[in-house]
Amino acid sequence: MTATDGKPGSPENRGSSVASQRISDSLREDILAGRVLPGQRIRQEELAQRMNASRLPVREALRILESEGLLELKANSGAWVSKLDLDECDFIYRVRERIEPLALEESVPRLTSEDHQRLTEIQAEIERNDDVDRFLVLDRELHLLTYSGCRTAELIGMVTRYWNTTQHYRRAFARLAGRDRKWIIDAEHRLLIDAIINRDIVEAERCLVGHIRRTRVELAKHPELFDQPPQ
Repeated sequence: MTATDGKPGSPENRGSSVASQRISDSLREDILAGRVLPGQRIRQEELAQRMNASRLPVREALRILESEGLLELKANSGAWVSKLDLDECDFIYRVRERIEPLALEESVPRLTSEDHQRLTEIQAEIERNDDVDRFLVLDRELHLLTYSGCRTAELIGMVTRYWNTTQHYRRAFARLAGRDRKWIIDAEHRLLIDAIINRDIVEAERCLVGHIRRTRVELAKHPELFDQPPQ
């Protein structure tokens, strides 16, 4: 056994860390893309076999995704994809209505002209797009970019966690709503982007709060979206 074995900087631990990141990246993508559903159990043995990895990096990957709000780790039963009921989702959206405007307020003064251009490009692609899964990727990129100037790591961590835990329900709602509601989303995005470009923080916050609240109110009309049984 060498002097570096088992230490944080040892080749063994570096290799485990790389494997953990690879596994967490893959599983995160599957969850956010809807290939793995809320309430579904993640079996460590199967994941280790599929990812050609040992148990150690798998366990670390699961802890990473738990910290991001994508998994719940339960004693004696393992890892489960996070699942919300209607009341829990409603509460999270109410929290989002308060913390995301704060992140936006902190971010807007620091966004650059390149950021403004990218926001405009993303929205143009959203308007050209009819695929729900692609819309969700673009919508997430757009909103998280609007917060990217915020320097408070704890706040951005909260925002990202709440986006993660509600992703599945946004997808279900987007598929249910179809193109009938898309024009509203496009209009709200355009108003938000214009306010950001003009560095009008008050108007940007007003647009954002209305945007989040509208989705919360619409989701509340569809309790069936929360009735899927665990897999």
